Amino acid sequence: MKIVCLDMEGVLTPEIWIEFARVSGIPALCRTTRDEPDYDKLMRWRLEILRQHGLGLPEIRNVIAQIDPLPGAKDFLDALRAVAQVIILSDTFAEFAGPLMAKLGYPTLFCNSLEVAPDGAITGFRMRCEQSKLTTVRALQSIGFETIACGDSYNDLDMILAGRSGFLFRTTEQIRADYPQLPALEEYDELLQAIRAVL
Repeated sequence: MKIVCLDMEGVLTPEIWIEFARVSGIPALCRTTRDEPDYDKLMRWRLEILRQHGLGLPEIRNVIAQIDPLPGAKDFLDALRAVAQVIILSDTFAEFAGPLMAKLGYPTLFCNSLEVAPDGAITGFRMRCEQSKLTTVRALQSIGFETIACGDSYNDLDMILAGRSGFLFRTTEQIRADYPQLPALEEYDELLQAIRAVL
């Protein structure tokens, strides 16, 4: 049996932190896992910036409420779910993802969680498990699934490389150059066709 594992931000939705950086006027928050491979380091840096500016979960949720999935993402996901089991594996947080999952038709999402103070300040974060995307793919493989994975950033590479097949989607030129063995696609139709070919 085969199961498709998709990244969320950059593949199905805009990058939440980039949108929040734009709305808040804090360009430093544009940094994502496309730029920083160490997710723990990236998140601690983000939380320090939020603290310095007195911003927290309510302000981020207000921005997320205005974000729509990327154009074509819902149709792509619906078409893919009609032919395959699909799990979204994301390093985002349950406290962020709800409105976006509703707009995508409530697909299965495995993600992380935030630690939030009563005043809405984000005080920390809890990863679902260590190396969550790779660990999840390995667990699925251990119970008889062959995995097909797709993502756009450094934190997706382990799950992509560990699977039966893997694809980069709208990735950076640097990642594309560093991993020439991985098909790098730009359009949902191409990605759907590529995944169907290996199901």
